[in-house]
Amino acid sequence: MATAKKAAAKKTAAKKAPAKKAPAAKKAPAAKKAAPAKKAAPAKKAAPAKKAAVKKAPAKKAAAKTAKPKVKRTPNAAFMKAMTPTPALAAVVGDKPLPRTEVTKKVWDYIKKNKLQDAQNKRMINADAKLKEIFRKDQVSMFEMTKLISGNLR
Repeated sequence: MATAKKAAAKKTAAKKAPAKKAPAAKKAPAAKKAAPAKKAAPAKKAAPAKKAAVKKAPAKKAAAKTAKPKVKRTPNAAFMKAMTPTPALAAVVGDKPLPRTEVTKKVWDYIKKNKLQDAQNKRMINADAKLKEIFRKDQVSMFEMTKLISGNLR
């Protein structure tokens, strides 16, 4: 019976011993090294959750796209109104009244046909003799071009 008590005492001592060592380890500098490892572990767990959320999102978007009926856009009446170009602009697009959208398309066709788009910066247009009358510059950006064309429509 005494040996059974000694064996039980050793087991409880063994259980208590590691518990005492663990708090001591936290006080030691090694505990500082262990602390970042604990912080890194939750981050790893969070990453797979984000991946799962990303995988679910496209499925929802695809379902949303198929659920919506397609609505045909109606053009703005101001853009569709036929306007007469000035004589300088008529040299490029013709003298018949055209909507702004068609005028812009014809100017782009002229630019591409005559290779007036800048080779280094595709947003810039180099003016030839006809376009120089409209732009009043040697080179304009494509955004500035639409503003200058609008000024040449009546």
